[in-house]
Amino acid sequence: MDNYPANKLTFIENYWDLISGFLLLVLTYYFHTNHFSSLTVVTTSALAIVFLSITVSEIAEILAHRLNEPYGSFVLTFTAVIVEIILLFSIMQQISNSPAAIDTVRGGIVSAVIVDMNVLLGLAVFIGGLSYKEQEHNEDTSSSYTTILYVASLALLVPSILGNSNHSQEVVLKASYIIGFILVIFYFAILNFQTRTHIDFFKSTARSRIFKLKRHELGHHEENEFENYIFDRLPTVVNFIIIFILIFLIGVSSEIFAHDGMDVFKSFGISSGLAGLIIAIISVSPEIFTAIKAAKNDQIQRVVNIAMGASTVSILLTVPALLLLGFLFKMPLPLSFNPLEIGALIFTIILAWKTTDNGETNYFEGISHLMLFFSYAVIASLY
Repeated sequence: MDNYPANKLTFIENYWDLISGFLLLVLTYYFHTNHFSSLTVVTTSALAIVFLSITVSEIAEILAHRLNEPYGSFVLTFTAVIVEIILLFSIMQQISNSPAAIDTVRGGIVSAVIVDMNVLLGLAVFIGGLSYKEQEHNEDTSSSYTTILYVASLALLVPSILGNSNHSQEVVLKASYIIGFILVIFYFAILNFQTRTHIDFFKSTARSRIFKLKRHELGHHEENEFENYIFDRLPTVVNFIIIFILIFLIGVSSEIFAHDGMDVFKSFGISSGLAGLIIAIISVSPEIFTAIKAAKNDQIQRVVNIAMGASTVSILLTVPALLLLGFLFKMPLPLSFNPLEIGALIFTIILAWKTTDNGETNYFEGISHLMLFFSYAVIASLY
């Protein structure tokens, strides 16, 4: 009996996100079906997505630990990108009622990379830099990823240039499909590069100092740290099934968010660029928590893998996936991004290249990324 309060507290600490996510999802459905204000519905649905995504991220973290790098980061980035695709596709389905939805989707695609590379990477590097003067990572990782992202961003310029050169919408859409196909081929080439021919490029060159200390203090039993967390004891296959169930529930909440979200964006005069940023932050928020935790543990390699890996998948898989879904459901998505979006994307990649090219990071470099993000947010809200 004496342990009951402690056990109850541990239960809440372990499952607060899952419990909150389920409760908020129920509230969202109730508010939506009973025609509460759109702002109320959007707020509860967004929080439900965030909390359920945190649980997905935690389970993915367990699977990542079992699979090791670079496969571990694949699990984290894929789960986040699936949530991103679900959110953006839900917004796409509102095009018939709100034509501005297409601009929000395009803004969301670009914003996902900007948030990953500036908010996630910047915040994690800044917080990690406050604890450690410098943090080391494999410079081949950042060099490879920035090259990939730079090329992929330039590929997105093709339909955008055609769209700004008075070509017909059919021509722009055809170019978009061709670019989408090229991006998929590029992704599979990169996948082979990451997992077969140059796997060492994506592994850490230095073991975390704090993990060494913890290992010594725990007497080589650090794996028991989360023994009370049920997902840590479940088989890998079961955890994957639970992730898919949670992603389905996130999809339900995303559908409601999209339905009422466009009304909220319109009534509050929120631009498509800022709306895209809001959607990106919602989908990326679980990864941000994971990256900050890794940076505080001196695992900056993990931060780089998550931030740049997620950005890569956001372009190379999210774009083709949305193009395919748009084609199948008769909702064409021409990739005619505006100059602000393309410019911000390219400047973000150039900054990431400059701040990570020497294999070391510090808090000033984190501040630089955050400054770029806030500058883009100001322009996006007024553009």
